[in-house]
Amino acid sequence: MFTKILIANRGEIACRVIATAKKMGIATVAVYSDADKEARHVKLADEAVHIGAAPSRESYLLVDKIIAACKQTGAQAVHPGYGFLSENEAFAKRCEDEGIAFIGPKAHSIAAMGDKIASKKLANEAKVNTIPGYNDAISGPEQAVEIAKGIGYPVMIKASAGGGGKGLRVAFNDKEAFEGFASCQNEARNSFGDDRIFIEKFVQEPRHIEIQVLGDSHGNVIYLNERECSIQRRHQKVIEEAPSPFISDATRKAMGEQAVQLAKAVKYQSAGTVEFVVGKDQDFYFLEMNTRLQVEHPVTECITGLDLVELMIRVAAGEKLPLSQADVKRDGWAIECRINAEDPFRNFLPSTGRLVRFQPPEESMFQSDTTKKLGVRVDTGVYEGGEIPMYYDSMIAKLIVHGTDRNDAIAKMRAALNGFVIRGISSNIPFQAALLAHPKFVTGDFNTGFIAENYGKGFHAEDVPHSDPLFLVALAAFMNRRYRARASGISGQLAGHEVKVGEQFVVVTLGAEGQNQHHEVTVSDFEDKSGSSAISVGGNSYQISSAATLGQIRVQGACNGQGFTAQVERGVGKNPLALRIAHNGTQIDALVLSPLGARLHKLMPFKAPPDLSKFLLSPMPGLLVDVAVQPGQKVQAGEKLAVIEAMKMENILFAAQDGVVGKITAGKGESLAVDQVILEFQ
Repeated sequence: MFTKILIANRGEIACRVIATAKKMGIATVAVYSDADKEARHVKLADEAVHIGAAPSRESYLLVDKIIAACKQTGAQAVHPGYGFLSENEAFAKRCEDEGIAFIGPKAHSIAAMGDKIASKKLANEAKVNTIPGYNDAISGPEQAVEIAKGIGYPVMIKASAGGGGKGLRVAFNDKEAFEGFASCQNEARNSFGDDRIFIEKFVQEPRHIEIQVLGDSHGNVIYLNERECSIQRRHQKVIEEAPSPFISDATRKAMGEQAVQLAKAVKYQSAGTVEFVVGKDQDFYFLEMNTRLQVEHPVTECITGLDLVELMIRVAAGEKLPLSQADVKRDGWAIECRINAEDPFRNFLPSTGRLVRFQPPEESMFQSDTTKKLGVRVDTGVYEGGEIPMYYDSMIAKLIVHGTDRNDAIAKMRAALNGFVIRGISSNIPFQAALLAHPKFVTGDFNTGFIAENYGKGFHAEDVPHSDPLFLVALAAFMNRRYRARASGISGQLAGHEVKVGEQFVVVTLGAEGQNQHHEVTVSDFEDKSGSSAISVGGNSYQISSAATLGQIRVQGACNGQGFTAQVERGVGKNPLALRIAHNGTQIDALVLSPLGARLHKLMPFKAPPDLSKFLLSPMPGLLVDVAVQPGQKVQAGEKLAVIEAMKMENILFAAQDGVVGKITAGKGESLAVDQVILEFQ
């Protein structure tokens, strides 16, 4: 067994590999860029080596630097994680040539399966179901259009070396095929250094289901059940679960056997994933093979009880698989939510900066038969006070829950999301909460078009309706009562002017453009020691109890005998006196006033926000890579104005209306802050 391994990656996956290595007694070496000097994976590793500047092409993608770091530290093996060099055939071969074990498949397997064009040809030869398409590299957009017309729209345009949603477009007509080819080629060239593109038929209403495989150097290959990955936004997975609520045992077995057959055809060693697109009648077609560890591997670990990283390390060290196909378990239900640094209310634009608060839900276990199993798990590469840089992907953490069945797992995930505190940057937690509450998700009735169909016009606060909105009002009154009770006990108050707790209040929920709602609330039977109150609002009664302390964002307690987790803060909205209450993805800002205070508040004039329609503002922090217009130029609605790059994705800003460009205030190559002015219109 190895005594020291180097992790050629960053973020949560580097921390994940370090955790297993430490459990096995193996020393670890981290590599880091300028942007990651204070990163969590650097702090967790036994050693760390600086390998270059912040952009990945100047650090994490430099094979020579990583090989040199191995030799400098005496690392006997390299774990590539996912992304970066994990599916780079040349890197795997270089490691072999240098006598360094590559904790992943052999270079010939990566060459055969990592290239999507080659893998589809090989799958055909191995009699694995494949989607109709054109599997040779395409010379240009004109040829792409002709091929697309021959296959029949819609088609999927994909980069041969693509992954993670990069270099992928769906085209429904000639124009989209022409433009999509150029965009895919540019993204593929920038992200992977390989601009070959292929086209295949787009299966409508598809499910994205993948099979985890595991092989060793002794010819053994098994499959570890499936993962349901159909909840995707712009081809990026958002929620994954295992098993799938859709496929039958017979389909599972057939898909698993085909995946093993494919892996054996390329003498696959290590963990890998065979991805299938599955139709509504459970007909399935080979999509691609990822010759690496997947982001969503924890859900498989939960239901099988296996540590995939440990098995990868043992296989790379020459050991046989410790189990056969008959030994693979399927216990309970696991769900993973990807917690990303993006603002769902601003079209999911990247959100970078400092994590002012980062308090994940506590990890927990649950009892299943006679075995303790994971209940809540958090995989992350960040920490409170750390930075989310703009140079890499947007992932903050992976939140994983393991339940006895699917309904139990959904309930656990909703509670865990309620308790996940992230401040300083925006996150997609409200969106995840909305997805988990959607009736079609709850019943398992969805496909890869689910998000596009249900949130095609963007995501808005009203997309997360609360099952009991008056509970949020009652909780605001309850927390205010606790604040007042504490204040009433402070010594030295002026006689006759002491803070009185009171029982009658009006909770004013603050709406847009001054559209507020007033709720008359009675709060009584407060017992300071027990932290319990009876709240009456809108004809409903709530018995709320909680030991939450002042200034504590996460509030846990019980309401009418049912446990809850919510988040409560003061002074974070536009009104510094308001309480912000968040629960199950719904958020309100509420003022808790006396009846007289509420009457006076109604008389306050509404201050309209300034008109910013004459400015083009940066919707996110990022790098301004292009300004496509000049001062004095006439532009039409929909015309390209500027391009901002953040978290490895290009974001094009278009004109919202016709106008004439006045002053340009930001230059190409400038790092922009959110809402920074790029240009002004006349």
